[in-house]
Amino acid sequence: MPPERLNNLKSRSLVIHFIRDFFMGQHFLEVETPIRCPNIIPEAHIDPVLSDSHYLQASPELCMKRLLSQGHEKIFQICKCFRKNERSPRHLPELTLLEWYESGTTYLNLMDQCQGLFRHIAKGLGRGSTLAYQNQPIDLGTPFDRITVEQAFNIHGSKSAIQALTDGSFDEIMSFEVEPCLGKERPCILYDYPAPLASLARLKPENKELAQRFELYVAGIELANGFSELTDPVLQRQRFLKENDLRTARGETALPMPEKFLSDLRTMPEAAGIALGVDRLVMLFCNASTIDEVVAFTPESI
Repeated sequence: MPPERLNNLKSRSLVIHFIRDFFMGQHFLEVETPIRCPNIIPEAHIDPVLSDSHYLQASPELCMKRLLSQGHEKIFQICKCFRKNERSPRHLPELTLLEWYESGTTYLNLMDQCQGLFRHIAKGLGRGSTLAYQNQPIDLGTPFDRITVEQAFNIHGSKSAIQALTDGSFDEIMSFEVEPCLGKERPCILYDYPAPLASLARLKPENKELAQRFELYVAGIELANGFSELTDPVLQRQRFLKENDLRTARGETALPMPEKFLSDLRTMPEAAGIALGVDRLVMLFCNASTIDEVVAFTPESI
């Protein structure tokens, strides 16, 4: 193993240690939930990985929300998740996710926690308040930038967010025009997504066209996706059915409804939750240009 890879694996271990240290200090309970489940989130754009009659999770979200419904108020988990046919310098078909959930909070609290987590890791690694990534200094000491999706498209995109959503070019413009401009000088929080792009998120009370969802970007890299949780089981079922309609319209199989989750959703308190890519986080703190440099084995090397 090249010395650089070995050093990156040592740094990876420390990053995960400081993640746990941060959440333990905030009195979160670390939990473990099954990675192999009979039902997963019906999502139009994520193809599930089968394991006999079950699915390998793309996220532990459903089980963690069920724990919230059972009275656990602050929980986090670091686990393996699976995305079929996802492979690039920033993607792995088997990835490591950090997810955390807290009852009685909103996506605004999650934004603050992201900022605190980054600073805690940087301090633990002895990096101070500046992260150097690919010859670009990233300031962690000042408040993270916050910009709405509408503002980001107006500034960086070739058309508005609504126009892009209407004509089906939203993902393309986001990927090639907007994302590369985010988080260049300091981490950037992109928030208030159009409601159709947030199937599990609560809508904004003052504007039902927008969802209380955000993503975190650093140096143009998407790190996290969080939102205030939808707790209405009837509306959640409708959204899952719509995702399945999108799947079948493309000739893909509809996914079964996660009935136990929908049942538990009736007793779930208001809460917020977020998923953060650990592999990409380690990339940043290791100044690695690809995700391959921060894992012990790539899919091709096994």
